[in-house]
Amino acid sequence: MTDSDRTTHFGNQTVPEHAKADMVQGVFSSVASKYDVMNDAMSFGVHRLWKEAMMDWLAPHGQLKLLDVAGGTGDIAFRVLKRAPGARVTVFDMTQSMLDAGRARPEAALHGDNLDWICGDAMALPFADNSFDAYTISFGIRNVTRIQDAIAEAFRVLKPGGRFLVLEFSQIPNPGLAWLYDRYSFNIIPPMGKLIANDRDSYQYLVESIRKFPPQDDFADMIRTAGFEQVRYRNLTLGIAALHSGWKI
Repeated sequence: MTDSDRTTHFGNQTVPEHAKADMVQGVFSSVASKYDVMNDAMSFGVHRLWKEAMMDWLAPHGQLKLLDVAGGTGDIAFRVLKRAPGARVTVFDMTQSMLDAGRARPEAALHGDNLDWICGDAMALPFADNSFDAYTISFGIRNVTRIQDAIAEAFRVLKPGGRFLVLEFSQIPNPGLAWLYDRYSFNIIPPMGKLIANDRDSYQYLVESIRKFPPQDDFADMIRTAGFEQVRYRNLTLGIAALHSGWKI
């Protein structure tokens, strides 16, 4: 099979692998200006608690050098710098309009000397080997065309002893609760996207993409395959989201 013949999923659609990145970029370009508002609306603000749980597990301190991939509007970067003012954070995202929205936030002016904003591809990071103390990605890895390639790139750019930490929507293990969550996701979130962001299709993709993401144990195995050790995960809010952690040792 040639590269041009390879396919992948874009939500519930099957698309040529080479086309997915542009399609995902279109989604986030469309919703960038309302991205943070929609996160609050569709999660009832719970995403903030999940991100604070991520910070608790990361425990940033000192002069941490962090790469935040799919960092978009800076939510994780600003939280890290609040806890570790001496840290240096590179916010990396494939969509320039998401980075622009982050730079426009008031927090960006407060931490300008400790922030870099770079647009690029998570599967081909423009950084040298062994460059960062930690790599975070929050609600972004499921959008990558080849997830295993992105994890391998994370391993490459981390220093020995570096931390890989992923916050992502995941799978609810209880069938009854999963059924209720599906009803909410498919019946409420896309219309909410239309109302708030004037974009139903992007949020239809969002809820479909969550169901395509590997379950917790399978994703942990993918992290181990890339070479990470001490791989662990923690479910958040019954498994609606999960934190996965691994170390480059």
